[in-house]
Amino acid sequence: SAIIPNEEQATSVHSISPVLALGAGCYWGTEKFVKKDFQKKFPNSIKTARVGFMSPNPNNRIKNPTYRDVCSGRTGHVEVLYVELNQPEKHFEELIRFFFQFHDPTTLNRQGNDKGYQYASYIFCSDREQSDVAMKVRKELQEGIAASFRTRYAQKEIKTKIGPIPKFTAAHAAHQEYLQKNPNGYCNHFIRFRNWPSSVASQ
Repeated sequence: SAIIPNEEQATSVHSISPVLALGAGCYWGTEKFVKKDFQKKFPNSIKTARVGFMSPNPNNRIKNPTYRDVCSGRTGHVEVLYVELNQPEKHFEELIRFFFQFHDPTTLNRQGNDKGYQYASYIFCSDREQSDVAMKVRKELQEGIAASFRTRYAQKEIKTKIGPIPKFTAAHAAHQEYLQKNPNGYCNHFIRFRNWPSSVASQ
């Protein structure tokens, strides 16, 4: 089903919206790293998380794509994890940092052997506060790389885009929590570095 986030409702009790979406390649791995690995570091930080699709283009005529449609790479949609945080004031910035740790943001529209626009590195934000934090974190990491901070990235320039959150179309039920149901299923995500650049306090 397709939904449009209610920004006013989402931010009514928070100084920063709890709702965001992350594109980091194949959404199975993104979901696993956020729901399982991130919550090992920050228990109960994730309220809900679902995999699906978003198009940054508001004029995109394809409104409710299927997985097969998106896999063609021609629909203009990105595979994403749609997340709601319990305490965004505490965990939004931590999640954005972790996002940059478990995928390679330097390979444009590609993660490993997965190539196509659907695998773009993307942070979809619900409000200005989120966008400001996401841009700050991206800038910190880029400056760290320029200062010879070591990562397991393929290149030196971060290609991650940051934009407003559009309509979300959930993937079908079989793809939700796929790696939990299929522990040996496909995943090409892994931790690219352990601690944040030294100019920022280590996590």
